[in-house]
Amino acid sequence: MGITEKDRLMAKVCINCPVCKHARKTQSGLAYRFVKNIENDHCPFCKAYAKVYGKKSHEPIRNA
Repeated sequence: MGITEKDRLMAKVCINCPVCKHARKTQSGLAYRFVKNIENDHCPFCKAYAKVYGKKSHEPIRNA
């Protein structure tokens, strides 16, 4: 199934989530481990982020 507008809106929540944002930035620590362990099984926003952007919510954002 394709990416819906709902998926995009839910992914935006993950982008703005302070815990996920910190995990992407630092790549270590408690927030990183927390996000890495909950993203696929428990958080619908992290799932949407992975679907929309093709990467896990704890992976760093690379600027090209």
